[in-house]
Formats: sequence, C-alpha cells, structure tokens
Amino acid sequence: MPIDPERLNKLTMELRRGVLILTALSSLQQEHYGYSLRKTLATVGLEIDEGTLYPLLRRLEDQGLLSSNWREEQGRKRRFYRISDDGREALQQMTAEWHNLNSAMNLLIMKEEQQ
Repeated sequence: MPIDPERLNKLTMELRRGVLILTALSSLQQEHYGYSLRKTLATVGLEIDEGTLYPLLRRLEDQGLLSSNWREEQGRKRRFYRISDDGREALQQMTAEWHNLNSAMNLLIMKEEQQ
C-alpha cells in the first residue's frame, strides 16, 4: 500500500529541516543576503521558501553562528549574512557528524538492497 503523499511530505520536510542548518552554515562561508542565498541553494537542488529561510537565518544569528550587517546594494538596503567563528566550529563538527551519519546510512541501505 503506497504511503499517503501528505504524510510523506511531512516526513521529508522533517528530514530536510536539520539539513538546512548545515546547508546554511556551509553556504554562508561566502557572504549572502537572503534572496541570493536562496538562489544559490536552489541551483544545487535545495529549494527553500522565504518563510523557512529568514527565520532560520535570524535563529542562527541569535545563536552566534552567523553575523550580519545592513548595506545598500543596487539601490536597496539588504541584510548580508556570513558565518561567524563559532559558526565555523559548529560547521566543522556538524560536517563530521554528517559524514558519520551518511556512512552509516549507506551501509544500512546497501545491506537492505542486498537482501
């Protein structure tokens, strides 16, 4: 019996939520404003809506993992974000954890496929 599409969507969103933190920290090693970050993520297949992205950026800044400043660019005031030193440390540790989880998942998936 196929899984209910709405239920699958909720599960997928839950999975993506944690990954988005790692994605944002990694991408913000180069300075971006919200929309440019959104476009950058979309080019690699990670669509994120504004209602998710902007609260995430504010939360990461409140946690000290990002810094930001307002600048005028192309006639508009924009808030630019960049990873902080604490963010770099968190990114390094989270990336190591990502690699561990990815390796474990690959082993589990390969084992399941062989059965």
